[in-house]
Amino acid sequence: HTGIAKNGTAQGGYKQIEKIGDYTVVTSSVNYANTSALLVKRGMDIVGGLVGCLFTLIIMIFVGPAIYIASPGPIFFSQERIGRNGRKFKMYKFRSMYMDAEERKKELMAQNEMNGLMFKMQDDPRITKVGKFIRKTSIDELPQLWNILKGDMSIVGPRPALPREVEQYGDYEKQRLYVTPGLSCYWPVSYTHLRA
Repeated sequence: HTGIAKNGTAQGGYKQIEKIGDYTVVTSSVNYANTSALLVKRGMDIVGGLVGCLFTLIIMIFVGPAIYIASPGPIFFSQERIGRNGRKFKMYKFRSMYMDAEERKKELMAQNEMNGLMFKMQDDPRITKVGKFIRKTSIDELPQLWNILKGDMSIVGPRPALPREVEQYGDYEKQRLYVTPGLSCYWPVSYTHLRA
């Protein structure tokens, strides 16, 4: 039996093989945090978000001008993502690509190294030199601490999906939408990873 809680956050689970009559079945279970644990988690997100936003402001003093010099335009990049319970929100990053990146993507589709909706290629020419550095060091992700402070995201959770990705979700993949998306997915921080 797999349970889904509307006000819970997945913590992990288990699977076991059982015999029921002449049948062998796999029983699975997912554990969810109680209200107290959720409040503690949200408190940690708020503290982490506040400290992180202050750190981001300091980093922005140096990174902001470098981004603008490499490619004049906004230093932030925003993109619509899908959060908990299917709610849409704007996710923020430091901009790492040239301003015409989306238009140039059409010309580069033949070199796409990914299948499906994702686009990825080695030495993507749309990425600026500064962009390569902030991506390699994950500095480009720091503005998402503002999303965490707002409650759109959490420090730990599945990465927020694009609307076009969610449109292709089956029932199994839709379980992602029962938890708050995160800055860091479960794999780097825990051996017990919720496949969702």
